[in-house]
Amino acid sequence: MAVISLITGYIVPFLFVLTILVFVHEMGHYLVGRWCGIRATAFAIGFGPELTGFTDKHGTRWKLCAIPLGGYVKFWGDEDAASRPGVNALEGLTEEERSHTLSGAKLWKRAATVAAGPIANFLLAILIFSALFSLYGKPVSDPVVSEVKPGSAAEEAGIVPGDVLLALDDTKVVTFDDVRRYVSIRPGTSIVVKISRNGEERDLPMVPRATVIDDPFGNKVEVGLIGILTNADVGKYRVEKLTVPQAIGESFSEIGGIVSGTFRYIGNILTGKMKADQLGGPVRVAQASGQMATIGLAAVIQLAGVLSVSIGLLNLLPVPVLDGGHLVFYAIEAVRGRPLPPGAQEIAFRIGLAMVLSLMVFATWNDIAALMG
Repeated sequence: MAVISLITGYIVPFLFVLTILVFVHEMGHYLVGRWCGIRATAFAIGFGPELTGFTDKHGTRWKLCAIPLGGYVKFWGDEDAASRPGVNALEGLTEEERSHTLSGAKLWKRAATVAAGPIANFLLAILIFSALFSLYGKPVSDPVVSEVKPGSAAEEAGIVPGDVLLALDDTKVVTFDDVRRYVSIRPGTSIVVKISRNGEERDLPMVPRATVIDDPFGNKVEVGLIGILTNADVGKYRVEKLTVPQAIGESFSEIGGIVSGTFRYIGNILTGKMKADQLGGPVRVAQASGQMATIGLAAVIQLAGVLSVSIGLLNLLPVPVLDGGHLVFYAIEAVRGRPLPPGAQEIAFRIGLAMVLSLMVFATWNDIAALMG
């Protein structure tokens, strides 16, 4: 029974979410590549041995592979799934045939094909968040303080119950959730909180403190806190209905928050303000998928939206073997007027692969450590 529970509760939701995200990402590469006249020889979900598949009339092998942790589109002339140019593969091809390979296509076509994967992930996230906001609305509460934690940064700064939060630094506050988002990614960073008290505005400087808390599922999470709360009476909890245009606009705001929060977290790690143990890998994603599945399908879809942004952002990092690394190569080619020498590209790919594998090992180690408590 434990094995069945593990499969249905964690593995199935995880594979459901991951397969959708990988398929959309790779379909972005495939469609734009096809529109640019670049021939795809394989479209794979997963890595390793092929489990099942078929070859379409264009000569593309569509396949499902044994290791369901990613996927790839292999274009004609690529040496491997990372789209490294295969020098020997281009030998003997005519100029016309070379134009249908990724490495032989015009520079703008290569750049568009590579960028299409991450862009597809961002478009999927916009679709998901827009649909959720349109269907379910947006839960909000007024930025009014109901309680101040003793000894907290907020108490030391002089905040008292009843204060209305107006702005954080130069960022306007509309809901209490705006405060949580802004503060949580700024531990150890001095901020200025503008409040209104009895009609009088005041600027109160304070420093959010890095604090380990339990999320709704009992997972340990490190965030920045200033020590204030609101409640249903003071904050007037409600759900705002959004029109489709409003939902789309809110989806852009949601994605912007995820992107800025990611970069802020990386910066906090580099400056020592936060620990790197929040970086998670497949195990933690599987755990999150299972936990969200206990809430309902909408929660799983929301998680898919967050992960879609993360995958798109990760792939845009300027690391060889990732899409962002290819785009850097193309930018250098545009400046130089010719590609980097094959030897230089090979060294860069090896370094990039080592970086990606190291990150995966580190994230997986964090996952195991978290599970072991």
